[in-house]
Amino acid sequence: MTFAVPEELHKVMKNHPEIKWSEIARHAMKEYATRLEILDKITSKSRFSEKDVSTIDEMIKTDLAKKYEKIMKQRHAR
Repeated sequence: MTFAVPEELHKVMKNHPEIKWSEIARHAMKEYATRLEILDKITSKSRFSEKDVSTIDEMIKTDLAKKYEKIMKQRHAR
């Protein structure tokens, strides 16, 4: 497998040839895949539709935006 990395990252990697970068990549991908498997198990039991999840997501984001807007207004009022 071949990966493209940003130039800045490539410079850092070249400066540290002692590190097994492919091993780090394998570990990160395995960890991510494990998380996906866990999420798949959790969501397979869910009765929510994608529309339900999207609606809940928007409600949470709206409420958080209101909360932080209120906090910011309070800070500026001081």
